[in-house]
Amino acid sequence: MTAPRADAARHGVPLVLDGVRKSYGAQRVLDGIDLRVEAGELLAIVGQSGQGKSVLLRQIVGLERVDGGRITVGGIPLDAYLAMPPEAKPFRVAMVFQSAALLASLTVADNVGLRLREHQRLPADQIAAVVRRVLEQVELGGSEHKLPAELSGGMRKRVAIARALAVDPELILYDEPTADLDPILTEQIGALIARIRATRGATQVIVTHNLPLARGIADRIAVLDRGRIVECATPDALARSSHPLTREFLRASALGT
Repeated sequence: MTAPRADAARHGVPLVLDGVRKSYGAQRVLDGIDLRVEAGELLAIVGQSGQGKSVLLRQIVGLERVDGGRITVGGIPLDAYLAMPPEAKPFRVAMVFQSAALLASLTVADNVGLRLREHQRLPADQIAAVVRRVLEQVELGGSEHKLPAELSGGMRKRVAIARALAVDPELILYDEPTADLDPILTEQIGALIARIRATRGATQVIVTHNLPLARGIADRIAVLDRGRIVECATPDALARSSHPLTREFLRASALGT
């Protein structure tokens, strides 16, 4: 793994899903997902609970394999990308989990630098420099020696984002990044995600129940229902949607009539 490049040189990668299907036993969760995310785009995926939003992210990041269809990242079929050794991958993918998934026994610095140390391709001083830089980017500079238990919920979310940024990703996936946060913290995390796109140019896909958040930061919003993308539009176009589920989301969020 080479040292991360400067932010000014960052570019996202496109993500394409064609007919993606996933079942668990007799339950089909994803039923033919067709979706294209442009390089550098910030796409939000919304939908009711249990409709497969988090399942979809697990397929994209390679934690699970699809039953059918095809996922292409940066022009490379996902299976081929996953089979590459880390040093051969032409770009990197990172995921921010809903729970933050920090290791309680490790300090903030150790959590953020975990993947860098696992690959053992950067010396310790360079890893420490990367950790400091990304913690400053999420406004947690000086927290390196704290443990997760010493952090608030919003701070833990920021550490999880910093850990993703540490590997210098061209594609970042977020699973409910503002879950369990109050409105002020939700707004702060949303602003951070928008700033990452502005400064790094990474492609970002966000799964969220929070339609106001999605409308505030996303280039487009995809609506997932019963395992399919039923609508994908800009926030302004979505506000004029006639689709019943979209209208219900807008009404429940006090964003529509």
